[in-house]
Amino acid sequence: MVYHALGIMSGSSLDGLDLVFAHFHEQGGKWSFEIEAAACYPYKSDWENRLRLASQVDARTYCQLHVDYGHYLGKEVNRFIEEHQLHYKVGLIGSHGHTVFHSPETGLTTQIGEGAALAAATGLPVVTDLRTMDVAWGGQGAPLVPIGEQHLFSGYSLFLNLGGIANITRATDPTIAFDCCPANRVLNLLATQVGKPYDPEGSLAASGKINSALLEKLNSHPYYQKPFPKSLANEVGTDQHFPLLLESGSSIPDLLATYTQHIVDQVSQSAQALVSHAMGNEKKCLVTGGGAFNTHLIKCLDASFRTHGITLEVPAADLVNYKEALIMAFLAVLRWRQENTVIPSVTGARQASIGGALWNGQEA
Repeated sequence: MVYHALGIMSGSSLDGLDLVFAHFHEQGGKWSFEIEAAACYPYKSDWENRLRLASQVDARTYCQLHVDYGHYLGKEVNRFIEEHQLHYKVGLIGSHGHTVFHSPETGLTTQIGEGAALAAATGLPVVTDLRTMDVAWGGQGAPLVPIGEQHLFSGYSLFLNLGGIANITRATDPTIAFDCCPANRVLNLLATQVGKPYDPEGSLAASGKINSALLEKLNSHPYYQKPFPKSLANEVGTDQHFPLLLESGSSIPDLLATYTQHIVDQVSQSAQALVSHAMGNEKKCLVTGGGAFNTHLIKCLDASFRTHGITLEVPAADLVNYKEALIMAFLAVLRWRQENTVIPSVTGARQASIGGALWNGQEA
């Protein structure tokens, strides 16, 4: 079977909307894929502000934002289809939405971007709301990507995604994945303090000095002591770590250097906890997400990972940038096929489940 699906991902770093159109081939239970088109559409300032402030508005404004963002996603999908000449090629859309609240311990996770609005705007079947079924079964609703990694990639012991939040996956025995720490979202917020949207290649961080006392405070956050499965709310980075950094009085290069080391510490500790003898001598970790382009961060991570016998591999740019959007498309395919979309050993749910709401934008 061949499925032609489009995936949409909005990450917590708010750097833009990722879209991928891919062909997924299934034969005898084995999957392969081909990416035909991919793009990132940066948010204009008004949308960036609306998304950033989404958790602070009143209920009616929040509900309106949910609808408006669904129509916005539909408009951007239509733009993507037009620019890449994909008319009549897309059979299904998988949309992650934009996470506003994530509190699985209370049974709550919300991603805005109304599926009905998106389906109506595109005239295509749409799968949204991919996390709530797992949360209802007592899971974290996150991470979602490991089931895609399991089906679409082979030959890797670990997968590391350096997005707004850094998360890591162990491929097998059993599959385990969890959020490590805040990452690009905090680094980008620091860079904006000197008029930059981000720190290109980590050059500012490389020029700074680590504040050891501040690093110790960051590393002592109670989340890091929790056992997995676990997932991290965006607010840990934006509302807790970022103010703590600014209050220290250190220069921005020093803060970037310190937080980069914090990411290295937490990701490396997470990797060490997941390494097993069953992996053999050659342990490879596939690194994706915007942080994979941060030369300084990757250099520091590589040095730390090698002490654990793990080799980092940064793939081609399309996969670095769009792996999560690709897997959103794949999750939509699994949902369409009525197959499980999460791995309970990853999320901690009481059972596997078929997550996602299906909105049919086509006439009968």
